[in-house]
Amino acid sequence: MTQKDVLVKSVVGDGMFRAYAIDATGVVQEAQQRHDTWSAASAALGRSLVGTVLLASSVLKGEEKMTVKIQGDGPVGAIVVDGNANGTVKGYLQHPHVNLPLNKKGKIDVRTAVGSTGTFSVTKDMPQGDPFTGQVPIVSGELGEDFTYYLAQSEQIPSSVGLSVFVNADNSVAVAGGFLIQVMPGANDEAISQLEQQINQLPLVSELLRQNKSPEDILHLLFPQQEVKVLDKMPVLFKCDCSKERFAKALASIPRADMEQMIEEDHHAQAVCHFCGNKYDYSEIDLKKILLQMTAE
Repeated sequence: MTQKDVLVKSVVGDGMFRAYAIDATGVVQEAQQRHDTWSAASAALGRSLVGTVLLASSVLKGEEKMTVKIQGDGPVGAIVVDGNANGTVKGYLQHPHVNLPLNKKGKIDVRTAVGSTGTFSVTKDMPQGDPFTGQVPIVSGELGEDFTYYLAQSEQIPSSVGLSVFVNADNSVAVAGGFLIQVMPGANDEAISQLEQQINQLPLVSELLRQNKSPEDILHLLFPQQEVKVLDKMPVLFKCDCSKERFAKALASIPRADMEQMIEEDHHAQAVCHFCGNKYDYSEIDLKKILLQMTAE
C-alpha cells in the first residue's frame, strides 16, 4: 500500500448526494504483482477491486463482508473479489495472462476482456443471519456501468460509478482509482442534471491521478459549485486472511480415503491461495496430524 491509498467519503449539497472517491494505486499494484496479470487482465481486476472497495464502503457496516463475482464470456474468465467496510480487499481472476489490442478509443479493451454477456453477483456475509446474494446481468463489461446497474437494481440506489486503471507498457500499474456517487431522496432535478454534466466532462480518474490529483480534488471537480463536506478518510489495502491453519481445516474436510492416499502416494501437499498466491506446504507429518484430528472427530 502506498501512503496515497485512501478512500474519501463525503456528503454534498446539504445531503443531496453521498460521494466517495478513492486512490487505490497501491492495492492494484500489489494485485498485479501477486497474480502476474497482463494489461487487459490488470485493468479488469483493478477496476473490480476499486469498485468493490467503493461498493463495500457504501453499503456495509461493522464486520459485514461481501464477495463480488463477475462471470462474463471474455478471456479473463471469472473475477472474484472480497471486500469489507474497513477498506480491505482481495481478489483474483481465472486467467491473468490476457493482453488485447486497444479499443477504438485507444484504451485497454476491458469490455472484451470481461465479456458483455454473463452475471454480476454480490454476496453479503452478515455476522448475524445467512449470506444474501443479489445478481444482475452484465450490462457493459466496462465494469463501472455494471457496478452502477447493480446498485440501481439490487440496492435501489440511483448511483454513478467511475473506475479507472492505467497500465504501463511493462504491465505494471501506474495508477488506479475511482468514484461512487449516490443520489439521496432530497436531490433536486437541477442538481442531478448539473452532476450528470460534470461526470460527462470529467477526465478519466486515472488521468487525474497521474496529474497528482487527490480523491478530494476529484470530488471538487465533480461538484465545483457545491460544498463537499468530508466525513472520513480511510486507508485502503490489499489484504488476505489466508493461513496454514485455515488451509489445514480445508484439508480436514476432504474424504478420509483421499487423505490416506495423499499420504501414501505423495507424502506431502501444497495449498495455493487463489486470492493472494501464497503457498502453504504440508509435510507427511503434517498430513498425518490432520488425519488424526479427522479420526478424533
